[in-house]
Amino acid sequence: MNQDTQTSHAVVAEGLGKRYGEQWALREFDLAVPTGSVLGLLGHNGAGKTTAIRILTTLVSPTEGTAKVAGHDVLAEPDQVREQIGLTSQAATVDGLMSGAANLEMIGRLYHLPRKVAKARATELLAELQLEDAGDRLVRDYSGGMRRRLDLAASLVASPPVLFLDEPTTGLDPESRNELWDLLRQLVGGGTTLILTTQYLEEADTLADDVVLLDHGKIVATGSPSQLKAQHGGERVVVTVDTADDLGPAADALGKVAAGRAEIDREELLVTAPASESTRLIEVVRALEDGGVDAHDVRRREATLDDVFFSLTSPRARAASNQTTQTTTSTDTDQTDREEAAA
Repeated sequence: MNQDTQTSHAVVAEGLGKRYGEQWALREFDLAVPTGSVLGLLGHNGAGKTTAIRILTTLVSPTEGTAKVAGHDVLAEPDQVREQIGLTSQAATVDGLMSGAANLEMIGRLYHLPRKVAKARATELLAELQLEDAGDRLVRDYSGGMRRRLDLAASLVASPPVLFLDEPTTGLDPESRNELWDLLRQLVGGGTTLILTTQYLEEADTLADDVVLLDHGKIVATGSPSQLKAQHGGERVVVTVDTADDLGPAADALGKVAAGRAEIDREELLVTAPASESTRLIEVVRALEDGGVDAHDVRRREATLDDVFFSLTSPRARAASNQTTQTTTSTDTDQTDREEAAA
């Protein structure tokens, strides 16, 4: 970990890992998040996102590796790290038996802010989060969206330079989610560094400068959303059918003319497959007609992070990766055997 990386990056991790018994929740986790940027941590439930957040916020100790947040080591200087961060966890952490204003004032006092400063900061944040009219109400009477906004306000009381958000928009309606996105953009514009975990890939695509995709505790891809879509996505052909009975035949037909295997979405009645530059929609339509499929929509679209996510974390992708690893290991072993025999 060189000095330049430490000073220009708000969060740096090298070889970070966490093991519970014989199970590794996180392994070989490397990270370098530039100051004033947004990093999106993506992955299935259990992929290691929350474990990474808990280590970086000093809530658990790593089994291996090192990490620094705002220039402070998470193991050697946990108190200094906590002074520089804010955290919004998946579950609401505010006290339902206190008012919104009282919650924020209490947190300000815990950060050793003078009473008047803590009260002024609470008033300011309630206004920013559009909660000023509810500031005197008990939090137990807040809606889910209001509680999430108050949670975020709580993490901002001390104006931390690094903010960790663990699925902050879960349960919010689209309007509340967009409002929260606007606020986060303002924070980043002011120099705050955000580490964001989310199940909404559109959220990462919209907010993140860079993305780290985790699967079973290990990083499987990194890059900006546009880079990942270009490398692992590409264009898609999408066929919409009327009934679930048409999904199988549509997938078979599409597979004959597309650039890769077709995937079925039974809930949306969609069949999607990779498209090459030579894939023509008229050929897709003909293949569907030959297969007896009466599709009511056939179109091309750009790849999304959902496509990237599925292509890298689906069971089939995992199996292919394991096969590649086994082949590489076998080749390395054979090479070693030949070298030892020659010696």
